[in-house]
Amino acid sequence: MRLDTIGDLVLMSPFLRELRLSNPNAWITLVVDPRFVNLVELCPHVNEVLTFDPRFMGRLGRLQTHFRALHFARSYLWRRKFDLALLPRWGIDLCHAAFVAYFSRAKCRVGYSENVSSLKQHLNRNFDAFFTRTLDDRKPKHEVERNLDFLRAVGGTAHDDPLELWLSEEDREQARKLLVSRGVRHADLVLGLAPGAGHPKRRWPIDRFIELGRFLEKEFGARLLVVGGPDDADGASRLTEELGSTAVNVSGGMTLRQTAALLTQTRLMVSNDCGPMHLAAAVGTPTVAIWGSSDSRRWRPWRVEHRLIQNPFECNPCPGYRCLVADSPLCIESVTVAQVNAAVEEMLAGAEKGEVL
Repeated sequence: MRLDTIGDLVLMSPFLRELRLSNPNAWITLVVDPRFVNLVELCPHVNEVLTFDPRFMGRLGRLQTHFRALHFARSYLWRRKFDLALLPRWGIDLCHAAFVAYFSRAKCRVGYSENVSSLKQHLNRNFDAFFTRTLDDRKPKHEVERNLDFLRAVGGTAHDDPLELWLSEEDREQARKLLVSRGVRHADLVLGLAPGAGHPKRRWPIDRFIELGRFLEKEFGARLLVVGGPDDADGASRLTEELGSTAVNVSGGMTLRQTAALLTQTRLMVSNDCGPMHLAAAVGTPTVAIWGSSDSRRWRPWRVEHRLIQNPFECNPCPGYRCLVADSPLCIESVTVAQVNAAVEEMLAGAEKGEVL
């Protein structure tokens, strides 16, 4: 079960590869949110990908989702007679994945304990009862490492940890066609901008992205590729309107795999802590990551050249993004345009000298 978001799925890719290598003859079913199935439907390490929508609305929405989880399991999972259900999510489970695992009727069901954090103890009270075995690992580590440690704990082996993305030739061709249609030439310096994020307190102010974009256009003659999802459309539209014809806005207009294919054509990405940041890391695109309230030990770009810009605050990381000091996210707002400009200049200068970004 992996019913969370883009970054979680991308960081799960080493787990899926090593799970298959540990169990070459197993039938492996991956259950994901339908909004993100495009990202994993070509994964060669699983036998099938199924979708369950964990979203709910209204006072009775949560209860209705419990019944939908039971119906989903009865319709698709029971006939498989699974031996093992794995839920490697360490953080809080707001996606009903524990219910899907329980209703699957798998003989053994393994997940991280509700006791790994105080927030999880509060929001997932009594969830340990859904599992036949729970893991209580509270050490700070990156999510890739945590996923692989989970695999080792349940008897698998894990030797390699690079990220993977499974793109088709059609995805790559669509990306090439889009760039050509927007007048982007092979010789152009293409830089990516990802101004969105899943939570407002992880978003650097859009006015600063605009100032950054103008600097990149003037200083480097860059063509700017603005990426994101449908929820990022307003900010992306304002950004591209302010920057003019040199900016190409594909926010919400491409599939996840096509977006990743576009990022293979960018020299550098400037991003909030968001899904596109992890897509960039997975395709090897160097990244300047603008950081605020979330835990950089868990979520920083994995195995790719990057600069993480985060100013020190005693309260970081925020517990559940509930700022204890102010209504606005002072941490990410403290990051200046000058800091980001300097990081970009440093990385591009290294590339000009022939250094590996």
